[in-house]
Amino acid sequence: MISVLIPVYNYNIIPLVKDLHRQLTEAGIVFEILAHDDGSTNQAIIESNQSINNLEYTSYHILNQNIGRSAVRNLLAKDASFEWLLFLDADVLPKNRNFIPKYLRSIKVNSEVIYGGILYSEEKPDQTNLLRWIYGNKREVLSSEERNKNTYIAFLTLNFLIHKSVFSKVSFNENIPNLRHEDTLFSYNLKLKNINVEHIENPTYHLGLEDSKQFLKKSMESVDALFLLLKQGLIPEDYTKISRIFFKLKRLGLHYVLAIIYKLFRNNFKRNLLSSKPSLFIFDFCRLGYLCTLYIQ
Repeated sequence: MISVLIPVYNYNIIPLVKDLHRQLTEAGIVFEILAHDDGSTNQAIIESNQSINNLEYTSYHILNQNIGRSAVRNLLAKDASFEWLLFLDADVLPKNRNFIPKYLRSIKVNSEVIYGGILYSEEKPDQTNLLRWIYGNKREVLSSEERNKNTYIAFLTLNFLIHKSVFSKVSFNENIPNLRHEDTLFSYNLKLKNINVEHIENPTYHLGLEDSKQFLKKSMESVDALFLLLKQGLIPEDYTKISRIFFKLKRLGLHYVLAIIYKLFRNNFKRNLLSSKPSLFIFDFCRLGYLCTLYIQ
């Protein structure tokens, strides 16, 4: 009845898979757990993860090379045997012991996509990981009621259930660079096709916090990806908050000013974002300023 699909890259998935396997077994349903390793480089993690092959209806498949987040998810869906696909990132862990039963109970006759939500640890990390933790808690941790106000843009791909027939219509775009924002494009394609996304309270904890330097680097890469999506017309100008603000500034000719400010003060901004008191206002300004520079190059 359900295929649990986990893309893996250099992450220990044993706690996640064991928890899911227990819940699925106790639920008494037909299931499989497929984990595809997308060219991991950490041999110790690879060898450790292979132990999940000892669990019934569970497989850990190692790809010959890294094919990217979009392609590995599409491959998992292609290899899945059952009608319902539960996509989970490798670095998550269900909050509750009834995570699987809750998803199963949420399926209705007309259900297409169901998103359970995300949580971060309440314990404040050290300064090294602080920016990612603050951003996650302030921007991603939303109740189902809050998410329903912006059904598609509030959808994240780290914890969602989708019918296989629906996924065949909206699969992840493999033609965009592996730079982030594949979830943004996926959600927009759901919207384009009028596919219903249900938001429920069934969260997973996001455990794999990047350090602040890495998160900042990835965040700038995500601006590159957003720029590409906008230039290619894959998403509209007003789909994301940052692009909506940018085009308002551009119409007023103010994007030149922000680009100059960003270039002059980006090192000062970076020091704040890597400090013990990172500002999300500065974080947003950096992303917006960088987008401005991309449009005037």
